[in-house]
Amino acid sequence: MAAKDTKFKIPAEEIKDLIPPMGACLATDRITVDGAKVGYMYREEADDEGDSGWRFFSGDETQEYAGDPSNWAAYEVNTICNYDPAIIPYLGSEAGTAFGRIEGTDLFEGEELEEG
Repeated sequence: MAAKDTKFKIPAEEIKDLIPPMGACLATDRITVDGAKVGYMYREEADDEGDSGWRFFSGDETQEYAGDPSNWAAYEVNTICNYDPAIIPYLGSEAGTAFGRIEGTDLFEGEELEEG
């Protein structure tokens, strides 16, 4: 789904179907270009019918980096699962939840997002 001319860490032809289709998500280039693992993820209410609500970060993006739309792109959630399969067990979580990776593991701790 990414429209920009970017060199991705995993070529499109190597993306495997790991989960059933669940819609689009947003992820930073730290994951898809640099190959960083997902360090923080949250699910918000979907923007539209094709949006899963998931947003993925490596966790080390600065505010300036995350605020620059050129560092983001929309992908099928399955694509991000190929970059970091550790997220798969958490994908059924409801909107309004967030997860941070427990350092040095493939486990995440969850929390409810504050409204506002």
